[in-house]
Amino acid sequence: MSSTTEFAELHELIGGLRRCVTSLASRYGDTPAMRRIVNDAERILNDIDRLDIDAEELELSRGVIRQRDSAEKIAIPDTEYERDFWRDVDDEGVGGHSRG
Repeated sequence: MSSTTEFAELHELIGGLRRCVTSLASRYGDTPAMRRIVNDAERILNDIDRLDIDAEELELSRGVIRQRDSAEKIAIPDTEYERDFWRDVDDEGVGGHSRG
């Protein structure tokens, strides 16, 4: 079994964990025991994210490049920034180069 397949299986199991914890939380509400379960699950999820990063670093050190799927996408607005935003910022390396 390749590490890619193992990681895919692990992420499927993590999805199941999330669904189960959400279902339990809706059934039992905000109780101390349920908060502990939610916290434990979050800790496991964070550890799995760290495992992904560590595995990627190990594969890169071996020369293997793995495609990493990002679960979160960050929207970047296409509106103009206010002029004050760029005050005191060097434009070195940005835009065209002037030759003098």
